[in-house]
Amino acid sequence: MKNILTALLVVTLFGASCAGDTETTSKNSKKQTTIEENQTMPQNNVQSISFETITGDKTSLEDFAGHAILIVNVASECGFTPQYAGLEELYSKHKDKGLVVIGFPANNFGSQEPGTNDEILEFCTSQFNVTFPMMAKVSVAGEDKHPLFTELTENSDITGEIKWNFSKFLLNRDGKLVARFGSKTKPLSEELQAEILGVL
Repeated sequence: MKNILTALLVVTLFGASCAGDTETTSKNSKKQTTIEENQTMPQNNVQSISFETITGDKTSLEDFAGHAILIVNVASECGFTPQYAGLEELYSKHKDKGLVVIGFPANNFGSQEPGTNDEILEFCTSQFNVTFPMMAKVSVAGEDKHPLFTELTENSDITGEIKWNFSKFLLNRDGKLVARFGSKTKPLSEELQAEILGVL
């Protein structure tokens, strides 16, 4: 009887140990499968999508390869427009470490970016001394959403439509979206800067 109980105890302990190993192996296997699948996938599509600078030159995120990128949909007549100043300060503070801030003017919310590209450039440089890259006006929501913002809001790891002007998308040096912030998050907030420092 004693031998039977001992045998049962050994089987029970062995079974519990195997169950733990199975769980760990399952997680590791899933992680390995994901890595292998990603190795067969094409490179990050976000980086290859073309758009125009505010002065009309064709470009893409590939031109900023190796940098951490903060993409912001900006507007000239919004209550959050003063964030231009914070974005410029943020850019000046971290650009030597590899941060690029990119502004994309958009008129989707409250029709608060009605100007032409020339008018927008004149406004942000004269009023806020903006030196970070500014792109041509695009749509960031709706049926005419620019492909870049389709990728960021629908095909990334952090999906969801943009709700208002001055939403912020942080991409790491590999072009992967790692964090998003809403309009109310100020450019110099501790939360945003902590995320930026984490990818520099």
